[in-house]
Amino acid sequence: MKLSIIVPVYNMNHDGNLTFCLDSLVNQTIGDYEIIAVDDASTDDSLAVLREYESRYPSFFRVVSYPDNRHQGGAKNAGIREAKGDWIGFIDSDDWIAPDCYEKLLKKAEETGADLVGCTYSIVHSHTFETGEVISNNTPEQTGILDGKTMKKLLLHPGSMVIKIYSADVIRENHLSFPEGIFYEDNCASRVWAVYFKHFEYLDEPLYYYYQHDTSTVHTITEERCMDRMKAMDLMLEEFRSRGLYDTYKDELECAYTELYFRITLFSYMIGCRKKRMSFVKKLKKGLLTNFPEFKKNPYYHVPDAEENKMVDLCMKSVPSFYIYYSLLWKYRRMKKKRSG
Repeated sequence: MKLSIIVPVYNMNHDGNLTFCLDSLVNQTIGDYEIIAVDDASTDDSLAVLREYESRYPSFFRVVSYPDNRHQGGAKNAGIREAKGDWIGFIDSDDWIAPDCYEKLLKKAEETGADLVGCTYSIVHSHTFETGEVISNNTPEQTGILDGKTMKKLLLHPGSMVIKIYSADVIRENHLSFPEGIFYEDNCASRVWAVYFKHFEYLDEPLYYYYQHDTSTVHTITEERCMDRMKAMDLMLEEFRSRGLYDTYKDELECAYTELYFRITLFSYMIGCRKKRMSFVKKLKKGLLTNFPEFKKNPYYHVPDAEENKMVDLCMKSVPSFYIYYSLLWKYRRMKKKRSG
């Protein structure tokens, strides 16, 4: 079998999201593939929808169901264990793909000998196959044989895992998996997985449709989810250390950790969390400095926004000063926006 498509599903049967996703999968133009839909203890009728598709397409649609919620990482791991394809792809159950998405990715792999192939994606706000804003998750400089320099470029910005197909042999031979029980599992897995692939190719064509809506994980910011991102990055460091790869890629890991564990989490928390605690910001700062006390000396370190850079510096000097300054600045901007609106 050429391909296994793994779909983690949790409470997605609303507004036509799940069926739109599944319809795009069952109508792929390749003939030799399977769809493994993993229901992650949904409390709505998502499982019933999956069973219906399984009955309609018994030759290539399989359902795996778990009574306890393991988050997307656990669902993906379950799918990997069941997968029979030479290649493995993942898709979020509220997104969808072009009819020839996997045909084109597999063709690129066959033509080039790559063991990892990706594409661009389109951001959309409704169920449509019309192209919206196109995002190039990767660059030409990251493609080809993944030698030292190219691999480091890929590690700095590995891009989304759902827009790629992976050689199943590489996954199994290197015991690759996802963290379970947390959000942002890809923040860890994308870098751990990347170092085991030898050849990456990329189609600059939007074959994946990324659906933006209010219930998306990226639009729901809580302290718990911020802590999950921190945990994901700590797990990433643990994985690289246990696999003997930490020293080889220390600069790249430090850069990723600084950006995802600290900077993105800090500002997501301050902007998105309704109930903010100074103690959380202190914990965030302590975690960064414990692992990378000299992060600013990293050759990749760069904060593109001058004001954001100023606030990072302020946070390093004094968390209370940062917290008060940011809170006042946020209130001022909200008042200004309210008046102008």
